[in-house]
Amino acid sequence: MKLLDKVAVITGGGSGIGHAAAILMSREGAKVAIIDRILETGQETVRQLVNEGGCGLAIAADVGDSQQMQQAFETIVDEYQRIDIVFANAGINGVWSPIEEIEPDEWDRTINTNLRGTFLAIKYAVPYLKKQGGSIVITSSINGTRSFRKIGATAYACSKAAQVAFAKMLALELAPSHIRVNVICPGGVLTAIEESTTKRHLDRIPVAPDSIQDMIPLTDNTAGSSEEVAQLVLFLVSNDSSFVTGTEVWIDGGGSLI
Repeated sequence: MKLLDKVAVITGGGSGIGHAAAILMSREGAKVAIIDRILETGQETVRQLVNEGGCGLAIAADVGDSQQMQQAFETIVDEYQRIDIVFANAGINGVWSPIEEIEPDEWDRTINTNLRGTFLAIKYAVPYLKKQGGSIVITSSINGTRSFRKIGATAYACSKAAQVAFAKMLALELAPSHIRVNVICPGGVLTAIEESTTKRHLDRIPVAPDSIQDMIPLTDNTAGSSEEVAQLVLFLVSNDSSFVTGTEVWIDGGGSLI
């Protein structure tokens, strides 16, 4: 078991990539704490872990709220006494729209969830990670890092690009404490994130339709799965990647190369 007796915290662990990663980490021996905006979805993930013989804890918190996140991590440490792994995965697509039509509060909501949420998850975990070292993985995206075809998704792309810079800064800062920090950049993967997307007046942006279509050359345009991404997360949080830090890994079937 690659993660035997480790404690892993996953934000957005109630669905999609976070859910798949929680199951995989639990099967590898980790105790998994789920932080999710909706308690019921986190609890459903935990029920699945327990049914398979694992151990889990679900906590409801808005990742962009500092008080709620601080309390969440205190609860986790009270329960498990340590933290070894953080998978900062929670995120939204937000509003996709011509830039002049994006309202400031819509911009703020995307940045607060995706970037501030990542910051808070890691900020409150680091004091515990420093006690013995550990691993942090952040979910970014191909958008904003290697692909810019999603017109109107400006706030989303900016938040995803910033996550990569954030990870690289922390990889150096935390290396003396034996904490590794890496980023995954999925694309063309079936998840529930589309449910958090509001698309508005994108037809007013004059681009050729073919230029914004997703293409996945490796699989003849068949989307990837959350389970495939979870395998990458497992690699990055386990000792299999013990010499890897400050690195972004694209997992998109080659789509962002087009």
